[in-house]
Amino acid sequence: MNHETGAGIPAVYTDLKNKTVLISGGASGIGEAMVCAFARQGAKVAFVDMAKSQGERLAAHLLAEGHTVEFAHCDVTDETAYKEAIGHFARTLGPVTVLVNNAANDVRHTLDEVDSATFDTLISVNLKHAFLAARAVVPMMKAAGEGTIINLGSIGWMMASSGYPVYAASKAATHGMTRALARELGPWRIRVNTLVPGWVMTEKQLALWVDDAAKALISRSQCLPGSVEPFHIANMALFLASEASSMCSAQNFIVDGGWV
Repeated sequence: MNHETGAGIPAVYTDLKNKTVLISGGASGIGEAMVCAFARQGAKVAFVDMAKSQGERLAAHLLAEGHTVEFAHCDVTDETAYKEAIGHFARTLGPVTVLVNNAANDVRHTLDEVDSATFDTLISVNLKHAFLAARAVVPMMKAAGEGTIINLGSIGWMMASSGYPVYAASKAATHGMTRALARELGPWRIRVNTLVPGWVMTEKQLALWVDDAAKALISRSQCLPGSVEPFHIANMALFLASEASSMCSAQNFIVDGGWV
């Protein structure tokens, strides 16, 4: 685990200090980078993940640095458990006014391999939990008179990538959900945007999918040389959560090195 994934942030957003931020899937990869980044901005960070030991280590590390962080071992597809975790965070850290719907599973699958139960499971982790989390925190945001919801999208479906049709469908639907919620919640000054990563070099991606052929594809496809790293996505999340983006809503913010 690299606890320095929040390092290298070029900007300080003073308005994020003491805001309560909820991040799903925060124990590793992009989520870990965002947990570190928000904590080091002075926000009160709550995060959930299925990876209990990783989440506990990350929280302990950030607490030792003097930040305000709470972790809950939680399956976001368990609606009751996730709702209870959100309620606990609101009581201990304060009302959630920044929600980052990051948790997802891009497990590879084909049309023939997906039965009804598998379809429902993939939709639940990649789309449904984000909708339910928004429903849980929006009353807090309305009471506060402001809020921001950041939904994690994907360039995969934009490129018509094969290998994960239900994941692609979920991420395409996420973009639609962003647009609809932005319109519905805008009167309460609640902003909703989609943060769209390219191929991010997380430990999982490097271990499972990034071989020499993938590296060559990335080199050919990106306008910019180099790799998209988790902290690049975290930097955009900070911007979207802060007042620096106060008139940005219903939009896609793509961080992919210029691929799509």
